[in-house]
Amino acid sequence: MNFLEISRIGFMCAFFLYCAAFIFYVIAVTGKTWRNHDPERHEAKWGRISFAASSLGLISHLIYCGTRWAYSGHVPVSNMYEFMTFLSMMIMIAFTVVFLMYRKILIGMFTLPLAIIIMAYAAVFPQDVQPLIPSLRSIWLYIHVTLAATGESFFAVGFIAGLMYLLRTIDFRGSDKISRRQKWWLEFTLFSIIIVLGFIVSVFSFRASGYEAVFIQNQTRIDSQVQQNSTIVTKEVYKLPPIVAPHQSEPERMQSFLGMKKPLFEAPSWMKGANAGRKLNTVIWAILTGTVLYLLLRLIIRKPLGQVIAPALRGASPDVLDEISYRSIAIGFPIFTLGALVFAMIWAQQAWGRFWGWDPKEVWALITWLFYSAYLHLRLSRGFQGRKASWLAVLGFLVVMFTLVGVNLIIAGLHSYAGTD
Repeated sequence: MNFLEISRIGFMCAFFLYCAAFIFYVIAVTGKTWRNHDPERHEAKWGRISFAASSLGLISHLIYCGTRWAYSGHVPVSNMYEFMTFLSMMIMIAFTVVFLMYRKILIGMFTLPLAIIIMAYAAVFPQDVQPLIPSLRSIWLYIHVTLAATGESFFAVGFIAGLMYLLRTIDFRGSDKISRRQKWWLEFTLFSIIIVLGFIVSVFSFRASGYEAVFIQNQTRIDSQVQQNSTIVTKEVYKLPPIVAPHQSEPERMQSFLGMKKPLFEAPSWMKGANAGRKLNTVIWAILTGTVLYLLLRLIIRKPLGQVIAPALRGASPDVLDEISYRSIAIGFPIFTLGALVFAMIWAQQAWGRFWGWDPKEVWALITWLFYSAYLHLRLSRGFQGRKASWLAVLGFLVVMFTLVGVNLIIAGLHSYAGTD
């Protein structure tokens, strides 16, 4: 058994241990209301079991990282599978730090699902060990990416605590305009998370069924030296039924799905970048599947999701949740600043000969930094606390996730070496 096989086993063990730990955290929180139980004793007992399970999962996660690193010879953050798996591991480390500071079991019940979803999302992408492209063969890969992921992991814990604060304090029975608006935006946040689940479900479902469609795409390229146009013929493979076909393409092979024998429309010509049509098709499938999942959940529970989750937080202190959110972001901000901006610009100078080039990933990293700078400024000088600060913490992490997911998968740029399939 080589290091690569051990890393795969470590990944699976970590995933299932996190799932088990989440169940234990739910039992620890909700079981306090069971009859013939001492609530404090029950919470303490299952809290220890839950934290032990999540810690074992983290150890397995570290084994995955170490053995994959030993096999490949570089820190495993060079593609989407490796980076998102590394991010979920750092979220668990950040959670462990915060948990040891505050000893709040509720944080575990909400953080574990985020780590699980990110690991499942990572598993969608190719898992083969890929050689580093020349621009990544640098010590700055270790410094820039790992520090950026560490900062983002604390932002994730801040997001979790902020979301919990909103669930704890929003009046779901209120009918005034402010209450309705708060409930709508909270439900939209939960819907956005389900969209990611929809992406995961759609990819794994069609992958299991062996679905595949192949298109022949004709791309026109202008040769500036001879002032002539040349046509490049490429093949683009879809693993999801093609609602959107690549621009200027013809299907070579396409399986029928629900009677759909051809794409509904073609990707617009202004969508640039490799595999633009396939990426748009993936986004559409994620939204469709996520919407169906959300509607099914609403049909089953017959209530807004936030209203169903909120009762689990009745015993939580809003002030403590607000403090956890702020402290997590305050820890993550300087780490993110060093990793995503300062060291990133140094590496950009060495790799591409410039500190800044308005690449989409650079722009969104700057937007993320400016957003959290504004958060800390408003928090410290303008007294933004409680609900206002929590909304900013939630929105900030949505910006982080777009920087990680949207920029890599939708927008073409120098950072589009995500290893997508």
